[in-house]
Amino acid sequence: MSATSPSRSEQVPLAESAPREARESAAPAWRRSPPRWHGVAEALIKTTALVAIVAIVLIFVFIAAETLPLFTSHEVRAEVTPSTMAWKQTWGEAAARWSWQPASEIPKYSIAPLIIGSLKITVVAVLVGAPLGILAAIFTSQVAPRWLREILKPTIELLAGIPSVVIGVFALLVMATWTHRLFGLEHRLNAVVAGCALSLTIIPLVFTLAEDALSSVPKSFADASLALGASKMHTVLHVMVPAALPGIAAGVVLGFGRALGETMIVVMASGNAALVSWSLGVSTRTITATIAQEMAEVVHGSPHYVVLFALGAVLLLFAFATNVLAMRIVESFRRKRGGS
Repeated sequence: MSATSPSRSEQVPLAESAPREARESAAPAWRRSPPRWHGVAEALIKTTALVAIVAIVLIFVFIAAETLPLFTSHEVRAEVTPSTMAWKQTWGEAAARWSWQPASEIPKYSIAPLIIGSLKITVVAVLVGAPLGILAAIFTSQVAPRWLREILKPTIELLAGIPSVVIGVFALLVMATWTHRLFGLEHRLNAVVAGCALSLTIIPLVFTLAEDALSSVPKSFADASLALGASKMHTVLHVMVPAALPGIAAGVVLGFGRALGETMIVVMASGNAALVSWSLGVSTRTITATIAQEMAEVVHGSPHYVVLFALGAVLLLFAFATNVLAMRIVESFRRKRGGS
């Protein structure tokens, strides 16, 4: 090689040394055309995102404004306060207790029966629906043959499109009778019936997120495990599932939030009795069912009206906390995986 010839690292590829005009003329027509719609598309995306953010903020503001009289209005506070909603009261009786009876002679606004009812039904729904969704996701993404996967995945996801009222009718007419005969529970409509019916709505959510998480795990993980002599099932349970754990955990948490906010199913299948009991065999009532059933009958601006919006604020905080928790879990798992 002569002293004047450039070294291999200094040689410029022919495509890069070609004139810019020649390279642009050789590009496809859609790349040579001026980006006339890029600005419009970008503006549309930004506008849509802004509208969504503004809508969420307005929902928070509206609920907060309607709840504010609970802290500022003397008329409302003469009948109900945050402390009377949270703690046991005597209500003119000998023993203090929690009670939700807003239409009685002495209105009672304890929210403890509603929170207990919401948690009971939601926990049952998650305990039933989350394992089924996760197991279905593992089988579909890791075990089932391709032809079966193409049948199972859309079929399970189709459950998300079933109206809640249809599931509620099924729970009311079929599941309630079946569980009452099988388990002999105290009430025909109870937290078990409502929770099992509610699990049908979270199975598709947990399944979709878990299946996507498992499918996104690099195939090299499984190949390396199999090359070291591990069995297929050992690889799935000890390699693929731990690698997909952030997505699976997020699906379970979001399923919890989905179940907590459901209305129609619990209205039809829970019995709607605001009882302070952790027993799963008795009728119960949730925050969402209370708002749905009583909001249409209250007088605007009355203490009952304000309390229902306070329940809405509590539910909104629960939903917000659930979403934040899901994001924290995903981030925590990712950090641990990155550190390891």
